[in-house]
Amino acid sequence: MTINENVSLIEPNVAVARSAVLDEAHLGDIKGALGTIRVNDTTPRRSLKQKILTMLAIMGPGLIAMVGDNDAGGVATYSQAGQNYGTSLLWVIVLLIPVLIVNQEMVVRLGAVTGVGHARLILERFGKFWAAFSIGDLFLLNFLTIVTEFIGIAMALSFFGVEQAISVPVSAALLIIMVITGSFRRWERFMYLFIALNLILVPLLIIFCNPSAGQIMRDTFIPGLEGKFDSKALLLIIGIVGTTVAPWQLFFQQSNVIDKRITPRWIKYEQMDTYIGAFITAFGAAALIIAAAFAFNGTSFHGQFSDAGAVAKGFADVSGFWMGAMFSIFLLNASIIGAAAVSLSTAYAFGDTFGIKHSLHRNFKDARLFYVLYAGLVLVAAAIVLIPNAPLGLITMGVQALAGLLLPSATVFLLLLCNDKHVLGPWTNPTWLNVIGTVIIGVLMMLSFVMAITTVFPEIDVTILSLILATILTFGLLITGVIAFISRQKKNEVMVREPKLDKNSWRMSPLNSLPKPIWSTTKNLAMLCMWGYLGMTAIVLVIKVVNMAIGT
Repeated sequence: MTINENVSLIEPNVAVARSAVLDEAHLGDIKGALGTIRVNDTTPRRSLKQKILTMLAIMGPGLIAMVGDNDAGGVATYSQAGQNYGTSLLWVIVLLIPVLIVNQEMVVRLGAVTGVGHARLILERFGKFWAAFSIGDLFLLNFLTIVTEFIGIAMALSFFGVEQAISVPVSAALLIIMVITGSFRRWERFMYLFIALNLILVPLLIIFCNPSAGQIMRDTFIPGLEGKFDSKALLLIIGIVGTTVAPWQLFFQQSNVIDKRITPRWIKYEQMDTYIGAFITAFGAAALIIAAAFAFNGTSFHGQFSDAGAVAKGFADVSGFWMGAMFSIFLLNASIIGAAAVSLSTAYAFGDTFGIKHSLHRNFKDARLFYVLYAGLVLVAAAIVLIPNAPLGLITMGVQALAGLLLPSATVFLLLLCNDKHVLGPWTNPTWLNVIGTVIIGVLMMLSFVMAITTVFPEIDVTILSLILATILTFGLLITGVIAFISRQKKNEVMVREPKLDKNSWRMSPLNSLPKPIWSTTKNLAMLCMWGYLGMTAIVLVIKVVNMAIGT
């Protein structure tokens, strides 16, 4: 039998009702790094011990997606923020915590309820054009991101005297071996080992730099900026946004939730996994900013960021060898976690879109194309890093900014999918979540427009420009809110009361049985505007990066 028939056999004597999932390996027992939950387990969790054991078995997708976001590009960006601007940008990290939680919580529901990856849902609900656009963007951005991970690996191991010609190929081989074992549990345990080591290093980095608690508290909760607020500072802020809340996370966590076989019954546990991961990620990012800020304050290194490798050497010069060694190990682990998650995100998306078997539960022989694609991405990205005189620092910075620019479009698709009743049924977004999501999109687009204008007119006052655009955004959001409220009231007047559905058992029907989505004029116009926005911002980013390359 197959998953397109009325009943699918997962293992002997275990039957599962008709499902929308595209790979049968995504059905069955949850086999996490720290526990197992049987597919037919319906036992209520009442005691604290039962809840903790269940949480340990389910957690993973959220934690890995979040910690993986503090990758090589993230380490470089946060170090740059600390080295050039002290702790004055810590407030940006605090503001990004709710953005992380809102975005990733939505993909948790999409994954658990639909059993279908993000890329395939976009294809089915928005058509081939927007699917090609999303997959194309994801592939380009993910590939460049994987390149930055190998840059991070090379820089980290160079601190210990390991040549790039050795560190990069060996790391590529390790990344491939981690994934092709044919065991989801084994892969997750590999990831946990690297995450655990970084969690140990975070507090040590802070302790070694002798921080001031008062200054940290002030800059965490009071927005400000050390020095001039210009286009360079803005590009860095956009880079922080892009590296902290990256589009690949949406695709990865949704697919990883599906691959781990998490169903609606376990959503609350996976949501908690996501919340924990968000705070751990924020803490790690803040620690890097704090370490660089206090270690380099008052030294010749302050304001002189070049790359993460130079940061490691700088730490060793001002705070001793062990500070540089800890930072380098953190960078190495972050790069490996990021490379594994981002490569897997791309392989998941292609498998989901083109109907290829795509599960870590399958061995290499059973899912050859899935693993070949993953390995190919890793090997080609590693090869680029080995090219002599490649502009690796520029690639790292450009990738983070590009991720920030592409995030609004990814969030638009996410919001629309989470309001599609045929997709999520009783799990669709509540109104307050749509409001927050809309505000997030608006703020991200505002930052992009500021960067676009300052690139074309570099002498313009960034502060005044930001205030003007923020005012326009506020009025725009208020008008949008009023229109949405009036429209909702009209719908409520004619709405037929729908029967209450059991959320824990409701699953999306197979994709080919869903009614076609209705494309209104407003929706078409919004998507065309988004296309124009992305085209403009991408061009501006290229101009900005080229100008910086010429300037250096």
